[in-house]
Amino acid sequence: MLKLYFCSMKKMIIASTSTVYGSKPLAYLLPTLQTFFNNVNTVLFIPYARPGGISYDEYTANVSKSFAEIKIKVKGIHEFDNARLAIENAEAIFTGGGNTFELVNKLYENNVLETLKTTIENGIPYLGTSAGSNICGKTMMNTNDMPIVYPPSFTTMGLIPFNINAHYLDPIKGSTHMGESRETRIKEYHVFNDTPVLGLREGSWLEVLGDAIYLKGEYTARLFKQNENPKELATNTLVKINN
Repeated sequence: MLKLYFCSMKKMIIASTSTVYGSKPLAYLLPTLQTFFNNVNTVLFIPYARPGGISYDEYTANVSKSFAEIKIKVKGIHEFDNARLAIENAEAIFTGGGNTFELVNKLYENNVLETLKTTIENGIPYLGTSAGSNICGKTMMNTNDMPIVYPPSFTTMGLIPFNINAHYLDPIKGSTHMGESRETRIKEYHVFNDTPVLGLREGSWLEVLGDAIYLKGEYTARLFKQNENPKELATNTLVKINN
């Protein structure tokens, strides 16, 4: 019997944040993006995560300033008459941060979540930051955002075999804060769910090449699995979930 083997073509940067303290938007990622988006002339930007305070045009203009430093143009998905075709014809795609509930809601509302997933699986380079990273996991259930809207589903693209907790923060020693830590909230999630969760610290990102996932950046990441102690993952190493 003939067996068919399919090689994943995914090429992704999944970053905790677009901006680290003391620097301009995307500045810490630009050296990586210059190579990552090699031969790309225009990036399709998805600004859906911004629910107000800044328009899609303003958000896109701000992103354009950053990409101009590596001589890449940016065009917002809202500038196209057909969002699905815009994704299918994109050279590369960037989904920015904001509110994950609003982002997911808009992706469902415009009927492009599955199109976005398929396009990335077919090898179109993808950059996600914050909310744009949260949608790469199996669900958006480990976002830190408030549920300002109610999307049709929490199911997202499932392009990686775990969920992302962007902007992961460790408990501060000596703090008198009485609220739950990120670790506590993730452990609460694992009372009812078995999907692993990666706490991605600021200034760190995942580089996905096919089925291989590498942790990059300055800091370690924290992997949470149901009924197991959290595990620190070293930077510049392969992320392995089943080991």
